[in-house]
Amino acid sequence: MMDTKQQIELTKTFVKKTLENAEGGHDWFHILRVYNNAKGIAENEDVDSFVVALGALLHDIADSKFHSGDETVGPKKAREFLFGINVDSAVIEHVVNIIENISFKGGNTVQKFKSPELDVIQDADRLDAIGAIGIARTFNYGGFKNRKIFDPSIQPNLNMSKEEYKASKAPTINHFYEKLLLLKDRMNTKTGKRIATSRHKFMEQFLDQFYNEWDGNK
Repeated sequence: MMDTKQQIELTKTFVKKTLENAEGGHDWFHILRVYNNAKGIAENEDVDSFVVALGALLHDIADSKFHSGDETVGPKKAREFLFGINVDSAVIEHVVNIIENISFKGGNTVQKFKSPELDVIQDADRLDAIGAIGIARTFNYGGFKNRKIFDPSIQPNLNMSKEEYKASKAPTINHFYEKLLLLKDRMNTKTGKRIATSRHKFMEQFLDQFYNEWDGNK
């Protein structure tokens, strides 16, 4: 029988191979940062560390953004892989629930599943969406989708449905208001909230500088 350490190492290898050609903001390094963030946050929480490890590693194994919006691909791929390495069925179901419920899907979407492990991984994932790395990832994805950087005539939409959020082609700067700046107040854990506060301030400073330069101010 494989022990949990071996199963985690096999999962790392599987994810790294699966995402070797992924868009830069959703690649293996994103997974690794979320995994490390989750491990750090979990130290201060009463959680199952094995579920946290697997959930963090597999949370973006097939992001729906890169599969024509299909949200079933990731959970299915994770379930099949974990079953193949003989992970306990209850753990598999928990990890699948985490994958299905971790993503931010617009301001009006209600999360259908909750667990302390999901709270930890969700915070770790959201931390990677804000601050300096969050800014870099946002513009990388905007370039990948050939979106405008900014268009003053297109206002952010803070009341999008899940479908509108997924279909949005708005300029990248709008994404700060439609998601990134909302995350600080949606963190679940004390550790996540503390880290998010400083990263949020950095984004506000970036936006101030951006608008000054956009307007030609010195």
